[in-house]
Amino acid sequence: MTPPDAFTRAVEAVLFAADTPLTIDSIRAHVGAGDVRAALNRLADDYAGRGIVIVQRGERWQFQTAADMAHMLRRDREEPRRLSRAGIETLAIIAYHEPVTRAEIEAIRGVQISKGTLDVLMEAGWAKPAGRREVPGRPLMFATTPEFLVHFGLTSRRDLPGIDDLRAAGLLDPVDLAFDRLDDGEDGEVAGNAAG
Repeated sequence: MTPPDAFTRAVEAVLFAADTPLTIDSIRAHVGAGDVRAALNRLADDYAGRGIVIVQRGERWQFQTAADMAHMLRRDREEPRRLSRAGIETLAIIAYHEPVTRAEIEAIRGVQISKGTLDVLMEAGWAKPAGRREVPGRPLMFATTPEFLVHFGLTSRRDLPGIDDLRAAGLLDPVDLAFDRLDDGEDGEVAGNAAG
């Protein structure tokens, strides 16, 4: 493997010194003209399989401890952030439907959400205001943040599991699965036998 050129080394130095994930434009502001994306891809390849890796989360890049080494760096017991069921449902709706208004979240959930639920998600850094919908009343919309992607280890929202993934993992409510079977017509045979 050939050593990286001066430009790639400069990109590496900027990324290493950053205390937050950086966009390509913010890296370019430090290193000047050049193919920043190519340098990042080269560095990601160079660091693959090492104790630290370069990862892309959304449109931002950062150094991160390799997933299989993270346990060695935990000195204190981490207290998991507990979300209420309403918080989890609200975060999922925002992630899958963003940008989404409070009324749209309530329509999907079927119940009203307290203001505190959105506050908790914003304090955690996982949701943020995302402008206003151009309808009467101009309601505030919400979207996920780059911190949401980092916390859940996602490159982009496209990495969120789909319905088939959730079903395969056994994460769907058995009642939902029963309704799916009814919709597929599995009960038609039973109804026909009962009539005969």
